Amino acid sequence: MIHPEDSVYRVLLVSSSAKFNQTVSPLLSSPRYSSVTMAASASEAGRRLLEESFDIVIVNAPLPDETGTRLALDACEGGAGVLLLVRAEYYPELEARVSACGVLILSKPTSLQLVSQSLGLLCATRERLRRMEQKTATIEEKMAEIRLVNRAKWLLIERVGMTEPDAHRYIEKAAMDRCITTRAVAESIVKTYR
Repeated sequence: MIHPEDSVYRVLLVSSSAKFNQTVSPLLSSPRYSSVTMAASASEAGRRLLEESFDIVIVNAPLPDETGTRLALDACEGGAGVLLLVRAEYYPELEARVSACGVLILSKPTSLQLVSQSLGLLCATRERLRRMEQKTATIEEKMAEIRLVNRAKWLLIERVGMTEPDAHRYIEKAAMDRCITTRAVAESIVKTYR
């Protein structure tokens, strides 16, 4: 199990403002953030997102080649936690649009403490997503195993003439007798009777 205190996050900081980058960089220097990649435009950030995966994306809008909203939405859709910083006059309109998609938005100017708290929220949200991804993977693995065992049972029914309960018992008993998983027994049966 992943423990949040042990987790590290890959960060993409998208900003064309050197002052903003210098202000936010100390927050990202903690061991909590494994690496910080910088991008000065939406197109550069888009390329980075295609090449690498990031846990957190910080977008300081506007960007030289777009407002940053589309980039924030795309990054969020890709599974990253996204913090979008926008000018106060654009906040009401954009908040309604991007918050519904999972983007965390702050109006500028803002305090370093609020940015830090927002990053903490993004890390917590990322942990929740990681746990859900693990559960989904576990469920998918279990479903694949059930399908494999069912396939092996049907092969025993068709090729050996067993009943379904007999085939089920055979697979479970073979797994216990050989101290292997039912999956391994099922794989062996499928290889034998293909």
